[in-house]
Amino acid sequence: MTIIKKLQFLSIKQIPNLFWSSPKALTVRPPIISIIVLFAGLVLFGLGEALLIAAGAGVSPWTTLAQGISLRTGWSIGFATLIIGFVVLLAWIPLRQMPGIGTIANAIIVALMLDVLLPYLPKPDFFLLQIFQSITGILIVGFGAALYLSANLGPGPRDGLMTGLTRFSNRPISLVRSVIELLVVASGWMLGGTVGLGTVLFAVLIGPSISAGCFVLNQYIAPKRSDI
Repeated sequence: MTIIKKLQFLSIKQIPNLFWSSPKALTVRPPIISIIVLFAGLVLFGLGEALLIAAGAGVSPWTTLAQGISLRTGWSIGFATLIIGFVVLLAWIPLRQMPGIGTIANAIIVALMLDVLLPYLPKPDFFLLQIFQSITGILIVGFGAALYLSANLGPGPRDGLMTGLTRFSNRPISLVRSVIELLVVASGWMLGGTVGLGTVLFAVLIGPSISAGCFVLNQYIAPKRSDI
């Protein structure tokens, strides 16, 4: 029973609705507290992504897919990433996923964090340190995602796909995100993209990491509020 209780966070199906959550995702006048939390979450998200890249144990699943598409089409990885993002946004339409300023801020702030932090982060040569740094980055990404999503100002393209499919399927966030990431890894690998241990770890752990972040926020920040 103790083990089952400790794993309860894996069954979470909704993003916490906290005192800082915006009443609407698509709004031109969001609460200041929602914006602050959005930015704080995205800064953490960017830090985690930077740690994962600096670790050198493998790129993210979506970068693997972009690499594979690049190899097959001759496109640059950046352009392939842009096309993937556009296709994911199109998938939002049948899922009725609502965008917001967080959708745009996600791309801008995370990119800025990567540019600012990558030159200063450790780049370990020892394999076990690479794995440790990769897992640390994944956990930070997960908590950062849960935090910025709780602001309810719109998710990034991939997080929006996750929340939309979670709502549509009524399955746990951890399961939905893990399935998405594993399918992306498999597709990228079959197209010729690079897959490292860090890539696999991200695919397997990012869903549970986001769920754990949601659990912490819901239990310790505002445990009496309902979810959204």
